[in-house]
Amino acid sequence: MTIHQQEPQIRQEREREAARMRVPESRVEQLPPFLRMEGAAAETMPRAVPVPAPAVGHRFLIYKQDPSVTRLGVRVAFVPSVVLNGPADARITTQLAGVTPVARNVDGDFVFPPNSPQFDCGHTFAVVRQTLTMYERHHGAPIRFAWNIGGNTDRITVHPRAGVDRNAFYSRTAKVLKFFHFTPAGQDQPVFTCRSLDIAAHEMGHAILDGLKPGWLGAANPPQTGGLHEAFGDLTAVFLTLSQPDQAEALVAMTRANLHDKNFLSAVAEEFGKAALNRDYGLRNADNDLKLSQVGNEVHDISQVFTGAVYDVLADIYAFECRRQAGRRDHTLLLIEVADKLCKLLLDAIIAAPAVGATYVDVANRMLQISAQRREPAIYRTFIRNRFAVREITTAATPLADLMSGRMDMANAEYTGNGSDVTEVEAYDEHSASLRAEQYRARCCGTMQMPEYLVVDPDKLNKGGSLEDDDILRHELDELRRAFSKQ
Repeated sequence: MTIHQQEPQIRQEREREAARMRVPESRVEQLPPFLRMEGAAAETMPRAVPVPAPAVGHRFLIYKQDPSVTRLGVRVAFVPSVVLNGPADARITTQLAGVTPVARNVDGDFVFPPNSPQFDCGHTFAVVRQTLTMYERHHGAPIRFAWNIGGNTDRITVHPRAGVDRNAFYSRTAKVLKFFHFTPAGQDQPVFTCRSLDIAAHEMGHAILDGLKPGWLGAANPPQTGGLHEAFGDLTAVFLTLSQPDQAEALVAMTRANLHDKNFLSAVAEEFGKAALNRDYGLRNADNDLKLSQVGNEVHDISQVFTGAVYDVLADIYAFECRRQAGRRDHTLLLIEVADKLCKLLLDAIIAAPAVGATYVDVANRMLQISAQRREPAIYRTFIRNRFAVREITTAATPLADLMSGRMDMANAEYTGNGSDVTEVEAYDEHSASLRAEQYRARCCGTMQMPEYLVVDPDKLNKGGSLEDDDILRHELDELRRAFSKQ
């Protein structure tokens, strides 16, 4: 009886704690109380029998999506690994002058008032860590950063509030992720890029891909190689979102399980896109209809073609599995499983692609071949072939009439259009600017504009290891040595 009498008091205390937490005034009335809970530890009750040891890990209060997506808002996330004050662990550390190291609370958690400097440190660390963990699960082993060779174990440093700018970037030379903030014209509230799960996951995607394919960031590669880097960043945000059950469930409910309905998954960095570019759909739209013939050699535009093709494949496989398993599996669970498999397929295809000069066809063919090796339904590969062909990335190995007319046999796992299960396709246009022109990076994120990737040769980058300032200035220094040796 005493226990039951205490429960109302405990709930009231938790409500008072939640009330002391702040969110932007424009959003506070939009967030239900349960989304603003600090996540206080549950009271421990005496037990007469042994119980399993609790999992190692810590809770973080984070924006579960973009700050503008208020239906998800601020929630508690669990990071199942040891995190030191900082926050920091064996791979990632956090730096903010005058704030870090941020200390865990009495319960061992990193739970702070939303939008405070401490919150930004905890939120950004948690999203970056979740991103790395997602890919390491698929890879089945630790993924090195580009400088982690020869036994080097240096961490990557996350700077949540690196300064004032409309950007964010990853740098191999500095071994950092930097997130900036800016105040839009006519407004008094700044936009912090670190608070967007999309942006944080995107930039960490660059760091992860640079570890896996260190030669791909060089500007001397074909434009499509640069496009793969930007697309990988955006698709990282998509797959991280779908790895979280609460986000997947909200998406299914919002779209009625139709991923082509307008939704927060396909809109990348909504708050930033609106504030910086006045775009209602975000910085980029993963659910687009762009073709290679429409984009030239601008890397961000090129990236959207690849992103859109993979997003369409995701939507196709999900629609097929919903039909095939209707009434037997929950649609949210199906979405999580489909996204999980496609994420691993893409990661493995990228790992198997060429070390430098990789093209969209290279990755598409690896996806087809790995899918066949895993004996996935043949219709999966039909989706891959069709969607890349429609985007003018590859030749159409099978007729597209059924796809374009909407008469595909979505209930047939062995559907291939004409009965052939092709796993090797060719480039649609070998003379495409996306394959032959120089990369145009002026509108890319800060990562693609870093000088180290613009001037260092892809073969040098591909060797991995730390980069120094002299590596960036190598050509100029060599010219000076030659000039001075003649004097």
